[in-house]
Amino acid sequence: MKVLQKKICVLGDFGVGKTSLVGRFVKNEFSDKYLTTVGVKMDTKLVKVDDTISIKLILWDIAGENSFKRLSKMYLRGAAGFLLVLDGTRMSTLDAALDIKQAILAQQGDIPFVVFVNKVDLKDQWEIKNKDLARLQAEESQLFLTSAKNGEQVEEAFGLLSQLLAS
Repeated sequence: MKVLQKKICVLGDFGVGKTSLVGRFVKNEFSDKYLTTVGVKMDTKLVKVDDTISIKLILWDIAGENSFKRLSKMYLRGAAGFLLVLDGTRMSTLDAALDIKQAILAQQGDIPFVVFVNKVDLKDQWEIKNKDLARLQAEESQLFLTSAKNGEQVEEAFGLLSQLLAS
């Protein structure tokens, strides 16, 4: 079996759940304690794409930034793809995510990415409404409504990114 290694940057505003999503995916764990990521935190997970290819995802969980200008370009160097995370309970994270996405694509080119609209377990508290999701869905075909807390759609989203990286 062929094993590929791919660096993936996990990006989004402060407090959207980047670290929690990575923890859910890599260790199947969730903690209610909020710990701010300082700089970058790295994790890895081997994902079987099909009978011939597995991908070792090297996940770079980068400290939350609402502005790409403050995001160190050094962290992005060599990235094969990225995860863009926003928090459904905070509308401001949608605009921040779209700004980050445009800046990444301008710098890195057209690399695979998946959008996580996180905290679907708190859907009754969401500021991002169905019309916003419809607009985002029209722009992004790889969009998942996720919950780091209960694991909803987390495996599926990482799985799709893995497939995109393998093709």
